[in-house]
Amino acid sequence: MEWRRKDSREAQLYSRCVIALTTVATMLLAAMAIYSLLSPRVSVSQSVPSNCRLLQKDMSCLDPCKIVLVESIPEGLQFNSSTTHPSIFQAWLNLMGEARSSLDIASFYWTLTNEDTGTHDPTAYQGETVLKKLAELSGKLSVRIAVNTPEESQPKYNLRLLNDSGADIRTVNMQKLTSGVLHTKFWVVDKKHIYIGSANMDWRSLTQVKELGAVVYNCSCLAADLGKIFEAYWFLGVSQSIPSPWPSNFSTLFNKDTPLQLPLNNTPSDVYLSSSPPSFCAAGRTSDLQSILSVMDDAQSFIYIAVMNYLPTMEFLHPKRYWADIDTQLRRVAYEKQVKVRLLISCWANTPPLMFPFLKSLASVKNNNPANTSPLQRLFVVPASHQQKEIPFARVNHNKYMVTDKIAYIGTSNWSGDYFVNTAGSALVINQTASQTLEPTVQSQLKAVFERDWNSEYSTPLTQHSHTRDFC
Repeated sequence: MEWRRKDSREAQLYSRCVIALTTVATMLLAAMAIYSLLSPRVSVSQSVPSNCRLLQKDMSCLDPCKIVLVESIPEGLQFNSSTTHPSIFQAWLNLMGEARSSLDIASFYWTLTNEDTGTHDPTAYQGETVLKKLAELSGKLSVRIAVNTPEESQPKYNLRLLNDSGADIRTVNMQKLTSGVLHTKFWVVDKKHIYIGSANMDWRSLTQVKELGAVVYNCSCLAADLGKIFEAYWFLGVSQSIPSPWPSNFSTLFNKDTPLQLPLNNTPSDVYLSSSPPSFCAAGRTSDLQSILSVMDDAQSFIYIAVMNYLPTMEFLHPKRYWADIDTQLRRVAYEKQVKVRLLISCWANTPPLMFPFLKSLASVKNNNPANTSPLQRLFVVPASHQQKEIPFARVNHNKYMVTDKIAYIGTSNWSGDYFVNTAGSALVINQTASQTLEPTVQSQLKAVFERDWNSEYSTPLTQHSHTRDFC
């Protein structure tokens, strides 16, 4: 009897425990279900706007993205060519006209008026028009400007005017952070339109300096990714140090290995944005240097490069330091893969004399294709009247792009070591080799620009006997 009473009590206790545990488990499952409904879901699309329509399966974007190459052709420079593109001035006006909620600008410096340069040139009206319209927008919507911390001697009228008009401005102390400068030049409008290219926020970049860039309209996927680079600058405008690693909200899914797939002008395209210096690259971001080396490595038949300066050195570092990452890659692909390499280099009053020996050395590296006897480098000189010569830091080909048989690369950096090691820059990289449409690709348009300039009266071959004093 004693054993039976004991077993009965244990059975009752066991039954009560089971009921209690079941009740607790049910409550926990209900709580988890409620939490799941109320909590934000973590997914690929979380890093892009809802209207981007990013497909999680294949990382493609269905926005009707439209890309337009844009140029600034200096006053008095005329090409005997049908290759033309809209002006950067008109592109900036269009972007401001499209703006409804926000405009973010990453910039090196601001000199949009004659007052800034101590000149009286009538062509400054384009820059002054841009400044006026930006001031008007600053009182109506969110305008944010990330700019390199100005030196004491630099004009500050533009930034004061915009700040007084309502723009939010942060200066990035690159000298303290990396010993470089914020050299980037891009716009992000309403988180769906972008501009990126060589033009500074400078009236001379619209009428007195030769520039090239790209505008992409209605492309929130790409704009969101460029916006992350801007947000990094914005963060560094108040930070005393560079995060390592960067918080996850700065990371990207799109790079040279997993590019964003989207239609550009109804043409299937693989696209990504690169950035420099490497310390500014959050997880997933391809550095600008790695982007350039990768584009060169992918080339099968030609590499055409148009940059203001080309130097395999740390141009601004003391003591002197050799830096041959890009130069070595060019020599390798020219020699090993028989890729035709052409460089169109700027020649003007501020051309470093040291550049010529390095270019001549590169020209001496002939690949093993006997048919390739064309010159490897040419110098591009923007002519100047006596009056135009009085304009400081003008009359130069300021382009910064590369085009191959596969890829168009449009950047913001000159090609010497400093710009990839400690200076902030960015680039747009586009591959449209899968195109089956009749629309001209960005690559073919950029190639046409290069060939127009290469074959123009403003370019001259660089020979072993060329000297800066003879041309620049």
